[in-house]
Amino acid sequence: MNRRAISRYTFILFALALSVVACKPVDKKKSGEQTVKPLLKKAIESEVKDVVYPLPTTFELTSMLNRIGADYILGLSNSSDNADKYFTEKARALNLGVYSADLSYASTYNRKQETMLFLKASKTLIDNLEITSAYNETLVDDVEKNLDDKDQLVKVITNSFYDTYEFLNKNGKANLSLLVVSGSFIEGLYIATHISENTYANPEIVKVIFDQKASLEKLLEVLEPEKKDPNVAALIAEFTGLKASYDKVVEGKMTEAQLNEIIASVAKLRNSIVE
Repeated sequence: MNRRAISRYTFILFALALSVVACKPVDKKKSGEQTVKPLLKKAIESEVKDVVYPLPTTFELTSMLNRIGADYILGLSNSSDNADKYFTEKARALNLGVYSADLSYASTYNRKQETMLFLKASKTLIDNLEITSAYNETLVDDVEKNLDDKDQLVKVITNSFYDTYEFLNKNGKANLSLLVVSGSFIEGLYIATHISENTYANPEIVKVIFDQKASLEKLLEVLEPEKKDPNVAALIAEFTGLKASYDKVVEGKMTEAQLNEIIASVAKLRNSIVE
């Protein structure tokens, strides 16, 4: 059996395994409440790496901002009212990513009202993109049940990221999945670069921003094979410009001018997505 056939066979076995797991009955707590499934992301064979969520979720970024004492800023996220104004697949996919980051941000800071608003905005785009997985059908109810349990809430929302990415990849929409990831990345970085009125005076925030360079490089790596798609090619061009700004930083020592250039690049890219 040649290598390509082995890769295909491995993928089929993995898909079948997932379907078997998905069909298992959900365990119940003694109280009768539904338990939250373990995180779906798994370390799997390199042959099926195309269905693994390629970056850290924005929960990791917003949790870092929370730990260093950055405040929640009302109005910083994309307005949930905008969900109905996105009509193209590109706009819907990118802004589904944006709202996933906003959802992470709100839930990390225990903002219950904002969490539900961003969840419903996300669900609008999920429905419009016809991402009709069984997991997403119960997403709103699952979040509502766990609003008072932050750890479980993080699992529910994180699983929705993985599930959406996997669904798109397995249904011939890999390029859309990359748009979702790109939207999430840029919104997370936008939050990080605008969470303080004087970012450069907060060295911990500056470090968080600089550390996103690794995720940016990974994102460019996964976008590159799909550059024949004009939407992906446009994103690569924009992200390459942002990377050029990051590359000016020497040995991790970011000047205020370099930081301001990154902030401006992020804001321009993010605003072009949400407008």
